[in-house]
Amino acid sequence: MEIEHVEFTKEMREQGYTILVPNMLEFHFSLIERVLRLNGYNAVVLKNRGPNVMAEGLKYVHNDTCVPALLVIGQFLDALHSGQYDLHKTALIITQTGGGCRASNYIFLLRKALRKAGLGFIPVISANLSGLEHASGFKVTIPLLRQLIASLIYGDCIMCASNQTRPYEYRKGQTDELVETWNERLVNQFNKGKGLGYRDMRENLRQIVNDFDAIERSSEPKTKVGVVGEIYVKYSSLGNNGLEEFLKKQDCEYMLPGIMGFILFKIDNRIEDIHLYGGSFLKLILCKIFLRYCLRMERILIAPFKEHDRFVPPTEYMHIKSLVKGVIGYGSKMGEGWLLTAEMLELAENGYENIVCAQPFGCLPNHINGKGMIRRLTEVHPGINIVPIDYDLSATKVNQENRIRLMLAVAHDQAAKKLQQEALIAQDEQIAEARRAWEKTSESNKTSSK
Repeated sequence: MEIEHVEFTKEMREQGYTILVPNMLEFHFSLIERVLRLNGYNAVVLKNRGPNVMAEGLKYVHNDTCVPALLVIGQFLDALHSGQYDLHKTALIITQTGGGCRASNYIFLLRKALRKAGLGFIPVISANLSGLEHASGFKVTIPLLRQLIASLIYGDCIMCASNQTRPYEYRKGQTDELVETWNERLVNQFNKGKGLGYRDMRENLRQIVNDFDAIERSSEPKTKVGVVGEIYVKYSSLGNNGLEEFLKKQDCEYMLPGIMGFILFKIDNRIEDIHLYGGSFLKLILCKIFLRYCLRMERILIAPFKEHDRFVPPTEYMHIKSLVKGVIGYGSKMGEGWLLTAEMLELAENGYENIVCAQPFGCLPNHINGKGMIRRLTEVHPGINIVPIDYDLSATKVNQENRIRLMLAVAHDQAAKKLQQEALIAQDEQIAEARRAWEKTSESNKTSSK
């Protein structure tokens, strides 16, 4: 039976409807929330979590559905049932990728859950660039799109710089203080219509990296861990049971690839589809223009990191793409597709050989491009240490963390063997140097005696 589609209208926007946004990227969404408000949308990024979110998801969504859908819909329903919002002046927003992944269908599951909960009158906005749905009260205009991309760029910059600084800071909490300082500074700039132009962004990004680099830190080595996986469980602490907090407690430096790589991957896929299967020439031109614009923004993100030796800069998308040539085909593009495989090789190339591959249980694209590629990746990059972790509402946090601890134990063992090998090589070099010096002295003595 077809689920009723309640449109978000211009009148609803003018009446100041509260638009609830599910949380995924903490650094990025705090800025996106402000951007939406600047454009006349009363947006609120949800912060609610806990067992009731899971209970609501399981109550209104079939438990065979993948974890991101259960948690996102559960977070929405938990918020609506909290009594904090006027249900007759509230709307929800969710992204639709337009691809073959089930994420394109979450919006229909959400509407079905709302109707089951007696809330079918609440409008649901589809945020997409594929023309899947339209709402007269919500338009992705060019200025709004530029502001959203700027927020993602800033979020990637802060995430990358803070993750490489926090484990080494002498004064605990200083990195997080700087994160909040820059969030406030950027919001103030957005409110004044600043910080969005090319020059402003270039200056802001340079200053952000400079400020994080100025934090006094130790040189104590840490276990470097990369995190990849399905986009929601990779970034959302709700989706991955607080993975980042756990890695902090294990005294690790962890690296998450930025969201811009995923955006470029999705734009590139549209171009690849037209090349393979045909399509609108106008769409091809627009996609190529958008791709060039995003690649230019990516370059200004990477540039300031290259000015500092203590940071590993984000990797250019085109280089990431080249890493999987001959490893996996570019036609494997459902969900995170070949990008997931490529990000593991990128992390290993940058020194993060210990990798947590976070995937929702039953997520076919991730099981193929993540877990299914581990053997091939060990052949391409010997020494890579990957642990796939399934995130499911029936899986225990203890089991997930114990599997990561085993991965870290292997990492520590490999590091100890590497240090031992380096010590033996250094010892052999010292012996060889001493032998050369002795031979030189003996030769000199023989010459003198003659």
